[in-house]
Amino acid sequence: MLLTGGLKSLLPHVLRRIIRCNRLSISNTSGMAEGYKQANIVILHKSLADDFEKFCRANDGPLPLLYRSQPGDWKCPSLRSDSDIRTDCLQYRKYEHGACTGSLKSLKEYSEQLKDMVTFYLGCSFSSEKAIQKAGIPIRNIEQKCNTSVPCNSISMFHCNLVVTMRPIPESKLGAAVSATSGLKEAHGAPIHIGDPGLLGIQDLSKPDYGDPVHLHPGDIPVFWASGVTGVEAIINSRAPLAFTNSPDCTFDTDLERGTVSSSGGAPQVYCISRDPLHFSIVSAEAAQKINTLETLIGVDPGERGIGHLRRQGELLAASLALSRAGSVLVTTGFPTHYSHQPPEENDGPPGALAIAAMLQALQKRVAMVTDRRAMELNTKIIEEAVQLGILKKPIPLLSYQRENANSALMFLCENGNPARPRFDHLVAIERAGMAADGNYYNARKVNIKHLVDPIDELFLAAQSIPGITTTGVGDGGNELGMGKVKDAVKKHIKNGDVIACDVEADFTVVAGVSNWGGYAIACALHVLRCCATHERYLRRALGCPHALSQRPWLPALPSVPKEEKLLKALVQLGVRSGKTASLEMEVDGLPFHSTHSLMIEKLLQEAQH
Repeated sequence: MLLTGGLKSLLPHVLRRIIRCNRLSISNTSGMAEGYKQANIVILHKSLADDFEKFCRANDGPLPLLYRSQPGDWKCPSLRSDSDIRTDCLQYRKYEHGACTGSLKSLKEYSEQLKDMVTFYLGCSFSSEKAIQKAGIPIRNIEQKCNTSVPCNSISMFHCNLVVTMRPIPESKLGAAVSATSGLKEAHGAPIHIGDPGLLGIQDLSKPDYGDPVHLHPGDIPVFWASGVTGVEAIINSRAPLAFTNSPDCTFDTDLERGTVSSSGGAPQVYCISRDPLHFSIVSAEAAQKINTLETLIGVDPGERGIGHLRRQGELLAASLALSRAGSVLVTTGFPTHYSHQPPEENDGPPGALAIAAMLQALQKRVAMVTDRRAMELNTKIIEEAVQLGILKKPIPLLSYQRENANSALMFLCENGNPARPRFDHLVAIERAGMAADGNYYNARKVNIKHLVDPIDELFLAAQSIPGITTTGVGDGGNELGMGKVKDAVKKHIKNGDVIACDVEADFTVVAGVSNWGGYAIACALHVLRCCATHERYLRRALGCPHALSQRPWLPALPSVPKEEKLLKALVQLGVRSGKTASLEMEVDGLPFHSTHSLMIEKLLQEAQH
C-alpha cells in the first residue's frame, strides 16, 4: 500500500494508475495532483440525461458542467486521455430508487448497465484549495458539507436544496479568499454566503451532513461555497432506478490545469452589512467605486452648513448592500419644520423616500411607509400622485405608529412581538425629524416641534436589539433620525448642533447636501448593484440564470428630471413648502429645482449608468 506522502506532486495520469491498482491508503483525494482540476461524477440512465443537464445549467454554481458523455462511453477525452470512469475514482456509491445501496471500489461489474448510462463530470471545489492556500489563507479542514434550506431551481424530477461547503476564514482574509476563488467558475467560483449559517437554514455547524465538523478559531468567519454534493441530493430526490456517483471527497482527477484566476469588474470586495446576525456581502471593485462616486457627488454643501464634517465615506455603499439583500423595507420621512403652516412638512424628504421606494418596488421587494398620524391624509395624496406620475408602480402601504406601552415598537416590527420573526429587514429614515438627547425634536432654528412628531424613533431604537433588522438614516443637517452616529460632529460643526443633534443612531448614515439627493443616490446605487454580476451572483447563491441582468426591468424606476419636476409641482400644489425659505416655489431647501436639483439628478444618473 502507498501512503499519502508525495502524492500531492504526482501528475494526474500517475495518480490514476495507482488508484486503479487499489494501492492507496487514503479516504479522499483532496489536495492530490496539485494544480489540476478535479471533478465529481454522476452516472444516470440515458432517458434522464437531458433533464439532468438542464438541472445543472439552471444551478451552475454548485453543478458546473465540465463534460457530458455519450451513452456507454467510459472515456472523456476532453478531460483526460486515458480515462475509464469505471475504475478512476477512489470509491463510488450506488443509488437505487433514491437510496444508497452500496459503496464500491470499481464499477466494472456494472459494465452492461453502463452501456445505457450517461456520465456527467462536474467541477469540484478541490480545484480551488491551492488558490486559497496561495493567497495565504489557512485551510483548517478538508471539506465540511451541509444541507441548506435554499431551494435549487427544479427541472422535471430533479429537485433539492443547495448543499454548501464551509471553510473557516480569518476575517482579515475574507477579501483574499473571495478574490482567490471568484474566477474559478469551474470549481464553484466565489463564496455564496459569508457569515451566520442560520441565514442559509443551517442550524448546527457541529453536525455537518457530510464530513467531520470543523472548529472555528478565534476571529474566523464561516464562509460557504456551493458544493457538488448538491447533485447527489438531486439524485436521491429523483428516485432514479439506478445511478452512480463518486463517494464524497473521492473525485475524478483530470489532466486539465487549474488555470489562473480572472474576474470581470475588478477584484471582488467584501463588506460587513450586519453584525447580528453576522453577514457580509460581495461586490465588484468597479461597482463599489461607482457607488462611492455617487456618495461624493451628493456630499457637496450648497447651503454651507458644514455637513462635510459629518460625512463618513463608504456609508452609502454599506447601506445599499444591506438594502440589496433585504426582502422587506420600511421607509419613513417627514420633517414638520414649518410649525406655523398647514401642512407643516417641508418638501425635502418625500421625493427621496419615493425614489427609494420606487426602486425597491421594481426590484420586487416589499416596501411600506410609516408616518405621523396627523400626516396620513397628506401622505396618502402624495403616494397617489406618485402612482399617477409613474414614479411608483402601485401604492405602497401607509402606516402610523403610536406608543401605547413598552412593547409597542416590538409588536409593530415583529409578528406577535417575537424578535425571531421581524416583519422588516431594513428601516430607512430620510429627512425625518429625529429625537435630540433631551427627548425633544428641533428644527434647524432650535424650535421644538415635538407636538407635531410621532415617536417613530422608537422603531429604530428597538431595531438595535432585534437580530435581522438593519437601519439607514439619511440627512443633511444632523437633526434627522439616524444621525446619532455622527452627533459629536454635529454638536461641534453644525449651527445649534449642541441642541438639535439627533441622539438616535442608525447602522448606516448617509449624509447629503440635500436629503432628497441621498434618496436618489440610494436608488442609483441599488441599480448599480443589480447590474453588478459579482453581487447579483452572490444574491442568488449562484443559482439560476441571470436573465434580468440583460433586460434590466428596474431601469424605469430610476429617478429622472421630468418625474422629479412633476412630483415637486404636485407637492407645491399640496402646500408642501421649501425647507429653508417656506416658499411655495419650485425649490427645495431654498435651492431652485432647475440648475441645482435637476443637475444633481443628471450627474447621479450619468455615473450610475455609464
